[in-house]
Amino acid sequence: MVGGPVVLAYNYLMSGKTGLPTKLRPLFWDYPFYHLSLTQDRDLIIRRILSDGSLEAVSWLRKKFGDQELRDWLIAHRGRGLSPRQLRFWGLLDDLPARQVNRWVEAAQNGVWAKR
Repeated sequence: MVGGPVVLAYNYLMSGKTGLPTKLRPLFWDYPFYHLSLTQDRDLIIRRILSDGSLEAVSWLRKKFGDQELRDWLIAHRGRGLSPRQLRFWGLLDDLPARQVNRWVEAAQNGVWAKR
């Protein structure tokens, strides 16, 4: 075996076969991209794509997880990490109850980051 198991593992990681398409790499500039895992880093990946992803990235996310799972994720996380504008958009797209989205928007507007 040329290079041994460490070299093979490195080559596998660098090949982009960790579950994320390489076109998403710019969204995760602050993370070691080839170490990201769809299972271990699920929340990070979903939040980052919903907040900063292109239409192509969002399409990939929707195909990978499905609309219901993304809707469930938004509800479980109460929209945390998304701007009020993004919350309104995803609330409409996922047909979330307006009162629920209004509470999330209010929390985002009154949060620490909104007051900076």
